[in-house]
Amino acid sequence: MKQRTALTISLSLNLILLAFVLGGWTGPNVLTSFNPDIERPTIAKSAFVHQIGAVTGHVTLGERVYVAPSASVRGDEGQSIHIGDESNVQDGVVLHGLETIEGGKEIPKNQVEANGKKYSVYVGKRVSMAHQSQVHGPAKVGDDSFIGMQALVFKAELGDRVVVEPGAKILGVKIESGRYVPTGAIVTKQADADALPKITDDYPFKGLNEAVVHVNTQLADGYNGKKPAAGKH
Repeated sequence: MKQRTALTISLSLNLILLAFVLGGWTGPNVLTSFNPDIERPTIAKSAFVHQIGAVTGHVTLGERVYVAPSASVRGDEGQSIHIGDESNVQDGVVLHGLETIEGGKEIPKNQVEANGKKYSVYVGKRVSMAHQSQVHGPAKVGDDSFIGMQALVFKAELGDRVVVEPGAKILGVKIESGRYVPTGAIVTKQADADALPKITDDYPFKGLNEAVVHVNTQLADGYNGKKPAAGKH
């Protein structure tokens, strides 16, 4: 009898673990002094969170957003995190933010504004966050931008069509639309941000983000069971 009970418990635990692994983690935050409400992620039906990705708390994922294996979108401290339509969060990427509320009071310095609303992290449409990059709030990334592998965006705002090349670090500055940050650069002064080069037709990564978005939106579609259009497979 004891063996049967132990076997039943073991099977039940394994089934729970299997359900967790197959479904990924898309769950609520916990109550804290800096997060007084229980919030659950809002995920568009056409978005996809990989089985070993995690989306927690006050997070919104737009249409055809793809969250890859081992990516973590944590809306359990800074509130809220928004990821716009057709953006992608690749392998090992982390989105997180500093406290935006403490003791029932907002902390404005840890927030950004977009479309008349306040966020911890705001990511626009068709943005690519490549492998192991980090976008840490307060942070804002404009439409059609690319955050390269192992790059960091922290306490910063990026305009539209910005390219952050791999390994670059951006802290405490605003970057105008249509600029790029060279590989490995560290940008912590506004004067340096203002002097960043403009993206021109001969810039080698000019069309990179468009290609990356093309791939990752199809991954979201495919994992959701949507077949590719004829002639595109």
